[in-house]
Amino acid sequence: FPSHDTPGKKIDIERLKELSEKYHKELDSLQKRIWEMAGTEFNIASPKQLGEILFVKLDLKPKNQKKTSTGSYSTKESELEKLKELHPIAELILEYRELAKLLGTYIDTIPNQVDEKSRLHADFIQTGTTTGRMASQNPNLQNIPNKTDLGREIRKSFIASNDIVTGK
Repeated sequence: FPSHDTPGKKIDIERLKELSEKYHKELDSLQKRIWEMAGTEFNIASPKQLGEILFVKLDLKPKNQKKTSTGSYSTKESELEKLKELHPIAELILEYRELAKLLGTYIDTIPNQVDEKSRLHADFIQTGTTTGRMASQNPNLQNIPNKTDLGREIRKSFIASNDIVTGK
């Protein structure tokens, strides 16, 4: 890891590892439940396969259904929200996506981004937004959810300390 002049943010790596184990089990459980409802195994992360399951196999017909530019059925979040009233599979798919995103973007990734002192050094960019606010990347710490239980669990892995002031 490169040497950093800034103190970085202390990360509880063990907590993230525990969350990873717990949430991967939950992701597997969600996957099995989705497959049961669909009556077949498929790649939930594949918009094409998901569209086939929802709109062909299960024959779900949401109001004002959108299609992609290539003519496929859209499976973006707003379209899945429309399906929640039609079938419980939609809610599970939304949960699956949120969990997979948090695992892939934060829980499983951050431990590999810390330095030898378990400190995370994200990049802050002054010119990264059109509004003039600071932006964060590698990882984007500003996108960790704070309104969901999952997001709050990730945030608990960031350890507050007095050494930010002293640099120790």
